Amino acid sequence: MTILHRLGRTATRLAALSAFVVAGQAFAQSNAIESVTSGLQGATTYLRVQLKTPLSKAPASFSVNTPPRVALDFVDTGNEAGKSSIDLAQGDVRNVALVQSGNRTRLVLNLKRPLTYTTSIEGKDLVVALSPVAMQGDASGSSTYSFARGDAAASHALRDLDFRRGKDGEGRVVVELSDPGVGVDIRQQGQSIVVDFLKARLPENLRKRLDVGDFGTPVKAVRATQQGDNARLIIEPQGQWEHNAYQSDTQFVIEVKPVREDPNRLATRQGYRGDRLSLNFQNVDVRALLQVIADFTNLNIVTSDSVAGSLTLRLKDVPWDQALDIILQSKALDMRKNGNVILVAPSEELATKEKLELEARQQIAEIEPVRTEIFQLNYAKAENLVKLLTNEKQPVLSKRGSAVPDVRTNKVFVQDTAARLEEVRKIIGQIDITVRQVLIEARIVEADDKFSRNLGAKLGFNDLSSTVYRTVGVTDPVTGTATALNVPVYGAGSKVLGNYATVSGNLTGVTDLSSQNGSGLTGINAQGLGRLTATNNTNFVNLPASAISGFSPASFAVSLFGSSLTRFLNLELSALEADQRGKVVSSPRVLTADQSKATIEQGTELPFLSATSSGASAIQFRKASLRLEVTPQITPEGNVIMEVSVNRDAVGILTPAGYAIDTRQVRTQVLVENGGTVVIGGIYEQFERDTVNKVPLLGDIPVVGYAFKNTTRRNDRTELLVFLTPRVVTDSSLAR
Repeated sequence: MTILHRLGRTATRLAALSAFVVAGQAFAQSNAIESVTSGLQGATTYLRVQLKTPLSKAPASFSVNTPPRVALDFVDTGNEAGKSSIDLAQGDVRNVALVQSGNRTRLVLNLKRPLTYTTSIEGKDLVVALSPVAMQGDASGSSTYSFARGDAAASHALRDLDFRRGKDGEGRVVVELSDPGVGVDIRQQGQSIVVDFLKARLPENLRKRLDVGDFGTPVKAVRATQQGDNARLIIEPQGQWEHNAYQSDTQFVIEVKPVREDPNRLATRQGYRGDRLSLNFQNVDVRALLQVIADFTNLNIVTSDSVAGSLTLRLKDVPWDQALDIILQSKALDMRKNGNVILVAPSEELATKEKLELEARQQIAEIEPVRTEIFQLNYAKAENLVKLLTNEKQPVLSKRGSAVPDVRTNKVFVQDTAARLEEVRKIIGQIDITVRQVLIEARIVEADDKFSRNLGAKLGFNDLSSTVYRTVGVTDPVTGTATALNVPVYGAGSKVLGNYATVSGNLTGVTDLSSQNGSGLTGINAQGLGRLTATNNTNFVNLPASAISGFSPASFAVSLFGSSLTRFLNLELSALEADQRGKVVSSPRVLTADQSKATIEQGTELPFLSATSSGASAIQFRKASLRLEVTPQITPEGNVIMEVSVNRDAVGILTPAGYAIDTRQVRTQVLVENGGTVVIGGIYEQFERDTVNKVPLLGDIPVVGYAFKNTTRRNDRTELLVFLTPRVVTDSSLAR
């Protein structure tokens, strides 16, 4: 009975081991890994990879901090070591995994902690030296490739950025660094690959977006921006892809390869990434299937006693994690993974167990002792932190926890369990950081161009056919006797000698007789005659030009009259032209923190009367000012989103209630690159008016008609433009 039992077990194992085959076609490789050995010298661990033929150059490699690993990719190399996993247990190295895919083999070093590494070629061997120097990791705990620690105090730069297409359709982003010591962190955010070059400056000519979709690679676009002190590279792939990165001296390369599925293979959903295998069993025990998968993956599988039954399946070329999922679903089983140990049990059993564990944790938390810890805040406000911790919708503290702020010292006193205090510490580490500032420079330009022209005329006629006398005092030069004498001033009996035409500046001047001919009288002392105006109002056309901006128009008058001074024809032409041009430039500047509203205002407050509820009058004030209100937001790419409100008010006309306010306002939201300038608004006004006042019919006569009409032309143009330039203020800028 014992012999038969052993034979049965042996046959079962042989059948199981022969049932699966690693997927993938067989490729002919020119090189192969034959063995991997290790040695320890002091604190440095040396791994020696023996190959069939010498390498021409060191393989591409990268490291991951979480979990700590070092991966080396061997091109055109197979695995002839006889195993896919090698337990070394040397220093900080746990084991070595060899994974072959097509004609490539990846050697993965599973480490106990992050290490720095160097590679060198010695004959047919590749020597990897691992040193226990802590590498800079990602604070969030996500997987990060770290190619160099980088000197935090040093300043580095990116010299060039290029994109190339590989022979297999892969996209290669090639970055030329200023020196090999530039620290590089790589992580995947959503569907994008984010690469941060620590303490590196990105030149202005490289801050751009490259649209590389036409190259026929998985890469759609590449964006390069300055993110604080770091230069950031954002790669946007599409479709199914995988990536790796390597660095050679000052050249850093990120390679994004397309993942091509064989149409003859079983379709798999995204998320299954295990090595492929084939299974063909009839009525095999579920426990035996789980053992086969455990041997294939080198994982530790613990099966519950309640797992039983048999299964018949045929799977060809599927990922092992998908095969495991199919086996568990067919038997209503579930699994829980802890490290490299997988627990398999019925779903209800696992759910019940987890429920009991959660209830036990809750009971422990209710009786766990609480302690008080004081947190000193540097940048955040204590009141805001307390509101965040005690939020009713998403409380951070437990029911027994409390938080009290101290405004004077900006400290927060938190009392809770040790686990909750650790969460509070993590939250403070994320929010208690410096806030970047933005300097916003504005230029508000108001330009006006005003033109006015007035033309007018006065035309009058007067007939003075009768003699007009004026009594004047005449002194005899011999006797000195003064007598009254009626002197003819104008008319048929006058002795006044006059001109037939007179030119003067205005109509009044040409009809003033005292200006016509000296004394104006013959043989008589006319010293007391005074100014004798012949016509006070003889205008039958009175359409003069009007004043502009308080300036009177210029006039030109002509008077025609006979020798007897009895008939006058008077013509006065007036004209005035004004051309006004002006420009007002206002340049307000304001410095504010990221996502904080800033306001700057300058102007005048005008009083006006207003009625109160009791009926009495009260004096209130209204502002006529220049006001700039802006709220900036710095994007991850280094650009600035601004919510802007610009008011340009001016004092208007005077009304019975006070001065009116002429208001101009621009309110918008714009996206501007760091240091760029944008025109956010423009108000253009043009006022044109032509006015003609004329005598009907006579005013339409060519040339002569100008004596019978008044014309006014006005053309005013005003324009308001607002220019904004945001600049992200760095620490170095503040130092200067």
